[in-house]
Amino acid sequence: MARRKKRTNILEDLFELAAALPWWVAIVLAAVAYALLHRYAANGTSPNVPPGQIGVAVVSQLTRVVAGFAQYLVPLLFLGGGAVSFVGRRKRQALVRDAGQGRSGDGIRNISWQDFELLIGQAFRMRGFSVTETGGGGADGGIDLKLSKGGEAFLVQCKQWRAYKVSVSVVRELFGLMAAEGAAGGFVVTSGVFTADARSFAKGLNIELIDGPALQAMIENVRSDQPAVLPLRDPLPHSTPADEPSCPRCGKAMVKRVARQGPNAGGAFWGCPSFPSCRGVRAID
Repeated sequence: MARRKKRTNILEDLFELAAALPWWVAIVLAAVAYALLHRYAANGTSPNVPPGQIGVAVVSQLTRVVAGFAQYLVPLLFLGGGAVSFVGRRKRQALVRDAGQGRSGDGIRNISWQDFELLIGQAFRMRGFSVTETGGGGADGGIDLKLSKGGEAFLVQCKQWRAYKVSVSVVRELFGLMAAEGAAGGFVVTSGVFTADARSFAKGLNIELIDGPALQAMIENVRSDQPAVLPLRDPLPHSTPADEPSCPRCGKAMVKRVARQGPNAGGAFWGCPSFPSCRGVRAID
């Protein structure tokens, strides 16, 4: 279950925003913030203030005083967030490098759950997804990552703990969250294995189960900057290319999706990979 995010003030929000952005964007924002605030702070007030405008003049002067402090504080927050972003990026790259060099997934199983989530997020980034680290999962559950690609949203649950065997309840929880948030699909990633019930439940749904060996292969593929030859599916066959029907409109091999709304919300169906340019669908028998 996701943790409730504590309340933050505007300075903390600015810092977190900068930390979530690419480091060079944070530096640009720091320069822009300083230029704007410095210009406002340096704009002095007129010595002759009409009697009816004294209150306005006092407020204006106080605002300039605040801008005088903010012209240094806000850029420092952006620069600090940019430094965090830079260090975090280097750490994620190092995690991918080191995990890919391990044998039989040892490098993955021996890292903390926090680093495991960072590792998975970076692996998905290298596969072309935009990744948001929610920070709400922790070691015991919840949605850890939100992905987007091609205008569609995907949810990720990370289950690392050593030889942890992921049960069907985790997959059911993810499926319910997918329906609630209108996600096109989801991933459950573990350094361990999945139970037979978990694999059986995921069959026919747009949920990919990535166990230890599949995760190791995925990381090795993204490290080599090559498209992953291993699809993000179970090692046990849920479907094979031969099982995937052709789109009735364009002829492309279809993919499994989950209906977001309507009378069949939550139900799986075959959809065209070229959606929305092609809207071919087929029912799953």
